[in-house]
Parts: sequence; C-alpha cells; structure tokens
Amino acid sequence: MKTLTILGSTGSIGRQTLEVAKHLGLKVIALTAHGNIELLEKQKDEFKPEAVVISSEPGGEAKLTDIAKNSGADIIVTAISGMAGLAPTLAAAETGKRIALANKEPLVCAGEQVMQAAKKHGTEIIPVDSEHSAIFQCLKNKSEVSDSQVSKLILTASGGPFRGKSRNELENITPKQALAHPNWNMGKKISIDSATLMNKGLELIEAMHLFGVSPDKIEVVIHPESIIHSMVEYTDGSTLAQLSIPDMRMPIQYALTYPERKPSLTAPLSLAKLGKLTFEEPDLDTFPCLRLAYQAAKLGQSACNILNKTNEEAVELFLSGKIGFLDIPKMIENALDSDAS
Repeated sequence: MKTLTILGSTGSIGRQTLEVAKHLGLKVIALTAHGNIELLEKQKDEFKPEAVVISSEPGGEAKLTDIAKNSGADIIVTAISGMAGLAPTLAAAETGKRIALANKEPLVCAGEQVMQAAKKHGTEIIPVDSEHSAIFQCLKNKSEVSDSQVSKLILTASGGPFRGKSRNELENITPKQALAHPNWNMGKKISIDSATLMNKGLELIEAMHLFGVSPDKIEVVIHPESIIHSMVEYTDGSTLAQLSIPDMRMPIQYALTYPERKPSLTAPLSLAKLGKLTFEEPDLDTFPCLRLAYQAAKLGQSACNILNKTNEEAVELFLSGKIGFLDIPKMIENALDSDAS
C-alpha cells in the first residue's frame, strides 16, 4: 500500500487528494495545514495520520519542511499555495520519493534548483495541475522534447469569469465577481489568478521547467469548455490532447497511481452530449498578465521571482479591497519595469 504525506491538506487540492486517497485505499501518514485547524482536526480523526503539522504555529515552517523530507511517505503531495511551498518542495525533492506537484510557485521562482535537486536524488515529479498533467500524459517521455520531436506545448485556458469583457467593463470588478470561476472550484488566490490570466502565465513558466522547453515553444489557447486540458504538437503535424470533464480528482489520482490507471471518481466524458468544443486566442490587451509572464519568462529567473512576488502582493491587496482589479497587472508591470531600469 502506498503512503502519502499531504502538504496543505485543508485547501481545495488537499481536500480532493484525501477523497482520492480514500477511494484508492491509500494510507495517509502526515497532514499539514496553515490556519484551518478545525478542518485539520476532522481530517486527523478520519485518516489517523502519524504526524500533523500546523505551519502557522511557532516553529511551524521548520516542521513543515522537516515533514516534507522525513515523513517516509512514498508520495509527497505539495498542495500549499504560494511561495510558502518552496522550502517544503525543495526538501521533498531530496527524498528520492515521488512528488505530486500541485504548487506551481516553487517552479516559477526556483525551477532550475527544484529540478536539479530532483534529478540528483532520483525524485520523480508528477504534475497535478490539469494542464501539466495533460501534457505529461500526452508525452511518452521527456526525450521527445529534448530530441526535437515536439514542436510546441499548447496550454488551454478557460478564460476565467471575464472572458470577452472589455477593459472598461473590468474597471469596477469586485473580489466576489472575480472568485466566481465558471468551471473550476478553486482557492481564492488561484481563482483571482485565473480571472487575470496570471494563472496561465505561471503555468507556462512551470511548464518550461517541467518539460525543458523555452517560452517560445509554449502557446496558450482559450478553451471555455475546459474539456481539453492541454495538447502537445509534434513535428510531423500530429497534435495529441488529453480530454476529461473539469474535475481535479482525475489528475490528482493519475499523479498518485502513475503509470497505472484505475477507476476514478471522475465521471466519463460524453462528447456527443457536449456537442462542440471552441477555441480562441487570448486577449493580451485586456488581460496583460499573460503577456507579462511571457516577458518575465524570457528575461530569466529574477524577473520570474518579481512577477510572482508582486502578483501575490497585488492579489492580496485586491481581495482586501485596497486596489482595483486592473491595478493587479499595473503593479506587476511597474515592478518588472523598475527591475529592468
């Protein structure tokens, strides 16, 4: 029986990982959370882990990193939001075990370091993000990328709750409106990032490190139905895609069971009932965060760090009502410009 450590068990991905673990009959040996102590207590009672860490308590961050490295689990699920996940992810990369990676910021801000540590210690990184999972599933192996069989990776994006709106229509957007994603049930930070398209920008930087490609070989396509989760275009003109209904429990399960596939909690897809799939180019004028992410990706690691840090600060300010929705990309662009000057 495989054993799991779940970093960030009370968040959206963490909760769904526990659903999948229960479905598969996996043993959870460690859980961590930051502030939702009540839910953590319920999870502790149900899954009876050997260790529980509350990162917001004194010494909690050090304990979080320690449990990531020393829990002894076969799989470490990194589901912590934001830069708080960097140190634990680096620690997990030194275990020689498997990381089910659901926290994109460590690769955005320290991608080379994380991937080098994983390679040195023989640690397997399986992406949980639906887009990166889709690419992972389409590729037979990473050598297809390195030996130039792949023309480009195509990340799909739903377009978020404001797809098709003009900049004028976004002037007075409220946090409540921005949190209302049309297809996915996610945490607050990632929901705002989806609304600004920054989530897709962070994903392209993550994909660069996961699959060893330049930003020029990554394309973003708006796909409102969120059925095709991403695609790989090959040099012979073939394009392979991974399709499923929007349900994070499927890519979570695949990261836990790979290379096996087992019956999941995700309902099967009926293309006939769906009727059609649509695609369009992203509007980089109305949603400049994606453009800024491409810019940072081409400039290098320092710019990616500034992009991520400023975005986290801007999202927090927006959620607290201190800035407007359109101020988020303004803050990021100003920070990148200041660094370049």
